[in-house]
Amino acid sequence: MSTFELIEPEIEAYCEAHTTGESELLRRLYRETHLQTINPRMASGQLQGEFLSLISRMIRPKRILEIGTFTGYSAICLAEGLVEDGILHTIEINEEYEDRIREYVSQSPDSQKIQLHIGDAKTVVPSLNETWDLVFIDAEKTDYEEYYNLVLPQVRENGFILIDNTLWNSKVVQEVRHNDRDTQAILAFNDKVQEDPRVRNLLLPFRDGIMMIQKLTR
Repeated sequence: MSTFELIEPEIEAYCEAHTTGESELLRRLYRETHLQTINPRMASGQLQGEFLSLISRMIRPKRILEIGTFTGYSAICLAEGLVEDGILHTIEINEEYEDRIREYVSQSPDSQKIQLHIGDAKTVVPSLNETWDLVFIDAEKTDYEEYYNLVLPQVRENGFILIDNTLWNSKVVQEVRHNDRDTQAILAFNDKVQEDPRVRNLLLPFRDGIMMIQKLTR
């Protein structure tokens, strides 16, 4: 099976062969991430990166929030859809990634639109005082519900939230161990979104699962 055990490797390879290729910058970043980080699969990669870019291009957001920068791949992709005066705020809690993020973001054509914050999103987000058109969350799984509660009031009506890893290596349909807090948190989060009358949602079986959420009008 593929990296996230959702599709066969041959199908994934076919999809990659029929998807717009990575820029040279993203190829270098993806390779370096795999060579020099402990959990390289956290990087979005070609398919998810192009998905994020296309979603952003369709929405044409003015303000994007990303919680969980990792090495910056997804931030660079999301920024491609920003309007001319748009800004992407991306938050990474692990300061060890800062130099690499800044190195690659500085080479992006949209570098002036990307603002990196090193710190805890629970503290950083309230300080930004923004209204978000698009939010991408790919961070600590046990904090997903808290992040959701934090950002939803700040998302504009008809705005969007994307949540990564919501199928969690297919563990959401397997027996859950009593000490598996991550899977328990993902299950609880998915149920919360499904039951939330303030949104409409689609759990997309893509890569490791992406929960797509639109905030409804009041």
